Amino acid sequence: MSSNTAPAIVIATRESRLALWQAEHVKALLEQRGCQVSLLGMTTQGDQILDRSLSKVGGKGLFVKELEVALQEGRADIAVHSLKDVPMDMPEGFELACVMEREDPRDAWVSPSHARLEDLPQGAVVGTSSLRRTVLLRALRPDLKIEPLRGNLDTRLRKLDEGQYAGIVLAAAGLKRLGLEARIRHIFESTEMLPAAGQGALGIEICSHRADLRALLAPLADAPSWRRVAAERAVSRAMGGSCSMPLAAHATIDNGVLKLRAAWGDPEGSSTLVTANGQEAADGLQAAEALGLSVAQALRQAGAH
Repeated sequence: MSSNTAPAIVIATRESRLALWQAEHVKALLEQRGCQVSLLGMTTQGDQILDRSLSKVGGKGLFVKELEVALQEGRADIAVHSLKDVPMDMPEGFELACVMEREDPRDAWVSPSHARLEDLPQGAVVGTSSLRRTVLLRALRPDLKIEPLRGNLDTRLRKLDEGQYAGIVLAAAGLKRLGLEARIRHIFESTEMLPAAGQGALGIEICSHRADLRALLAPLADAPSWRRVAAERAVSRAMGGSCSMPLAAHATIDNGVLKLRAAWGDPEGSSTLVTANGQEAADGLQAAEALGLSVAQALRQAGAH
């Protein structure tokens, strides 16, 4: 493609180190396809409000809103997100144009002194601000003290190193992307700790009227990752999902079969989890979403609310 015809693309991104890594990753892929790409770095409300848990101040959408305004006003063409930060229902006029190949979706245990969660002494303090991780940790170790932990990845690690927590739980994907894999003491198998819907996947958002961008981004999409994520997000959407929802959902594809597991816990009540699962021939996004709806229904019938 000659430079005269190369589309110029502006990517809206948060300014945390991980968000910038993600935006640079997409930038490099688009440049390989002949685009001219620049970044528009922004600080979102979610980055600014650090003294309260997300579930109390408006949820994950706080990380997305300013980026969407930049798209709407034409200051940016696309926004790159960690998919687990993207609300389950996109606002009118926006769409997810692309889900890229997924990194490791699992959770990681990070601790200076304890190799695994089971090594912690009774009543030890563990940091997370995710209601999902809170209920899953309580199911594994009801004796632990779960304390809130907000901030970007570097801030969370600094708080751990200052001795505020015996250990913290983070997404393995973020640590791997930033070259911090050495900080991981243990990766929880999904049977121990079920991941969040969309964890480890990058999504690219556009304004719905931009058919040109939809076509441009299509080659960056990974169909199996998108199907898995569509099923997970459908569970969450059907449950009224936001980050104030203590819900986990994780899909895999085995021999062409999409398998979905979900778990819900009561943050105020029993440490027992409500679980449900289902499977479907892995055929397109509509079938994936239908599977998500049926698993959500099974969760509700088993007592999740």
